Amino acid sequence: MTEKSGLHIRNLHRNSYNFEQLISCVPELKHYVFTNAYGNLTLNFSIPKAVKLLNKALLQHFYDVKNWDIPDENLCPPIPGRADYIHYIADLLAENLAEIPKGLLIKGLDIGTGANLVYPLIAHQSYDWEMIGTDINQKSLENAQKILDYNPGFSENIKLRFQPDSNFTFKNILNSEDRFTFSMCNPPFHDSEESALKGNLRKTKNLKKSKAQKPNLNFSGQQSELWCEGGEVAFISKMIEESALYSTQILWFTCLVSKKENLFKLNSLLKKVKAVEVKTIDMAQGQKVSRILAWTFVLPKERKTWV
Repeated sequence: MTEKSGLHIRNLHRNSYNFEQLISCVPELKHYVFTNAYGNLTLNFSIPKAVKLLNKALLQHFYDVKNWDIPDENLCPPIPGRADYIHYIADLLAENLAEIPKGLLIKGLDIGTGANLVYPLIAHQSYDWEMIGTDINQKSLENAQKILDYNPGFSENIKLRFQPDSNFTFKNILNSEDRFTFSMCNPPFHDSEESALKGNLRKTKNLKKSKAQKPNLNFSGQQSELWCEGGEVAFISKMIEESALYSTQILWFTCLVSKKENLFKLNSLLKKVKAVEVKTIDMAQGQKVSRILAWTFVLPKERKTWV
């Protein structure tokens, strides 16, 4: 199998997809798999149902997640990139330890877990971490709970919490006794629905050089998942400001940042709230480049005892 460049060394998806194995997990997937001009099996990624069935097969084959499904209107995330975020967090936590931390003593908070619940599922299956997923959309959490109900082996160590106020990230979620090793977030990147649709049109055209003329949300997504007023800078800025109020309850705050040019403003804000250390972790999946912004208010000598 050919290896995909850029993915984390521990990412289970570094090799090209074995569609025969995946079809054995989800037989319906075979209707969307075809042989390309190079004689290789591939998938039409511009079809939303094909992407969803691929995710279902990947989660079942690699992470033993049964009956994964999401409503058509919800975000259908690319699994390899989601796994990368988890593995880079593991590396971040390992900097103060002798090895990659595993087990239920590591507690993670997934902000905006969505209907797909992908980050907690991969985190728990990969490292046996305890996870809590939050969201402002009650219907999304109901679907996430259905996934857990189908997978009782996960449900003991993955819990869900509803955020009733979109103005807050940690308030209403964290109790006074909560202590998390890390928080993570894949924020809404766009500042309007129009921007989200244009971005997806570009993505659709790039997939197999598609000539689609109308925006087709092949990865779907509701408004709260794709765009918010002010885009990712506004969203992450609010998170940074609020994180200072919970500096003793979360060891590492982390968030994806899609646009490199946004880092200057975000780093300036982190200086203002007096973060002790700030890191930018680059990630790449094919031609797509993203990054994790991580910050902490905990001194280095105190981090080892925290973990």
